Amino acid sequence: MRRNQSGMTLLSFILVMAVVGFFVYIGMKLFPMYSEYYSVRSSLKALAAESGVADRDPAQIKADLIDKRLYVNYVTSVKSDNIIVEQVNGGVQVRIDYEVRKPMLYNIDVVGKFSATQMLGVSAAE
Repeated sequence: MRRNQSGMTLLSFILVMAVVGFFVYIGMKLFPMYSEYYSVRSSLKALAAESGVADRDPAQIKADLIDKRLYVNYVTSVKSDNIIVEQVNGGVQVRIDYEVRKPMLYNIDVVGKFSATQMLGVSAAE
């Protein structure tokens, strides 16, 4: 009794690997963008945990505290113009809105728009 073999041909294996490779390539382009965004969020949460930060001047918070934290966390996409610090409801609100554009293939770019907001000096019970 002869048994028929079944499985993938070489051509179908190459096709599957090309599709997997394409998605890995896209993931390699997107991962640094999202990793940087999570660094921005963690920097804002660490800033909120700092005591007495809401009593400082908004310009000082922006220049001294936020910019330095972002620099230490290797965040390069956020510029000083993207950071908005304002007095809101007895506390300070920090909002960072920025866009990241990375080349994908030839003239096709991938664009990520990110926004992170953190309240400073307002307790969670309020």
